[in-house]
Amino acid sequence: MTDDGGARQIALYWFEKADQSLDSARDELNAGRKSFAMNRCYYAAFYAASAVLVNRGERFSKHTGVRAAVHKRLVKTGDLSVDNGKLYDRLFHDRQEGDYVEFVQFEEAHVGTCIEQCNALTSALRQIFDADDTRR
Repeated sequence: MTDDGGARQIALYWFEKADQSLDSARDELNAGRKSFAMNRCYYAAFYAASAVLVNRGERFSKHTGVRAAVHKRLVKTGDLSVDNGKLYDRLFHDRQEGDYVEFVQFEEAHVGTCIEQCNALTSALRQIFDADDTRR
């Protein structure tokens, strides 16, 4: 990526994937596949955070890099609330458990709450992106 226009296009791509992941999370929950819904919910947050970070010129090859940057570059600076930082961590943890720990079961109400909170998180990240755009 060599210019702000390229970064912006990549960010828009990641936001589109975030929207699709949230839609998929809802579909998976409606089908009773709660573990898959948690996976898609986390990825919605991951893609939206990646969008903001890439728009700011930062790219990471690992999920832990994005997670650390969410806290260092967004929460610590006050751009993203501490509660949203904690939500990102919880989604990361739940996705890890759902994907890699045997016999993990999520309650439907928990997954539904996570999806709605993730929707608010991705909206907050989009607002940060929009604010960054207006400053340019």
